[in-house]
Amino acid sequence: MTTTKKMLALLGLACGISLTPLNPALANDTQYPQKPISLVIAFPAGTTSDSIGRIFASELSKSMGQPVVVENKPGGNATIAAKHAVKAKPDGYTLFLTTNTSHSAAPWLLKNVGYDPIKDFTAISRIGNIPFILVANNNVSANKVQDLVSLAKQKPGEITYASGNATGILAGATFSNRAGIDMLHVPYKGSPNALTDLMGGRVDVMFNDLPSSLSYIQSNKIKALAVASAKPSAIAPDLESMEMAGINDFDLSAWMGVFGPAEMDPAIVNRLNTELNRIIADPAVYKKLSDMGFDAFGSKPDEFGQFIAAQLDVWGDMIKEAGIEPQ
Repeated sequence: MTTTKKMLALLGLACGISLTPLNPALANDTQYPQKPISLVIAFPAGTTSDSIGRIFASELSKSMGQPVVVENKPGGNATIAAKHAVKAKPDGYTLFLTTNTSHSAAPWLLKNVGYDPIKDFTAISRIGNIPFILVANNNVSANKVQDLVSLAKQKPGEITYASGNATGILAGATFSNRAGIDMLHVPYKGSPNALTDLMGGRVDVMFNDLPSSLSYIQSNKIKALAVASAKPSAIAPDLESMEMAGINDFDLSAWMGVFGPAEMDPAIVNRLNTELNRIIADPAVYKKLSDMGFDAFGSKPDEFGQFIAAQLDVWGDMIKEAGIEPQ
């Protein structure tokens, strides 16, 4: 060792300073982000998830000091976007905004999703719930859930229900099972097409998310029968819940959250979690989301991870009970 190096080493010891590199996590936390961040969304542009995701992307851009660019990668019950996300570097520059479709439902609806919904992702934060409601076209002679149940019992196999996503598929099948009725399932590639046919009278009913249904209900193009939850919704207080309608053990909504690839730096995860929770706590942003029909709330990363694991079991049990076979 040269005299200079010896002196530096002794100086470091004397001052209690380590000459080893800084903790990478701390270094990443202070330096992150240094370039644009990609927010992968599992659904098409114009959908509820996309609209909500773009609000978060815009707010994150402001708080993180770097552009957050939305990438829509729809298809395959959200598995296309999920597989794209898990292949990205776990450096915090690829985030994945999704719902229960990719993590709770698809693993049971498909024989091979191509990823592990728990091990292949880093849970960053749950950001809220999308309430689902039961809606009908205006020609259907039912204004309440029990009206629809009576009608379906009079015409077994004739009442049609559309679906545009995994939640809609499971909601329709579970409702039929719990109500003891037989309805004909008409699947669509997405909710917009299903809603168009519902308004046109080509299908009778569907379970759809409240945000994308709201304007059509307000303009009297379709009618709402109930919220797809056991308890009434604060966002739609005038609608009866499934429990109020006499359909027990029926409680369905779509959760939404943000993930990254597996093995992300905990410091970066905590920074993103803090920013997402701060966005939700902003009264102006919260009101904007609430007006859309989105029930926004945050979580800690570990809470979200535990929730995801529990929901995988919950949805698996419901899908099996509904008799839906994986495709």
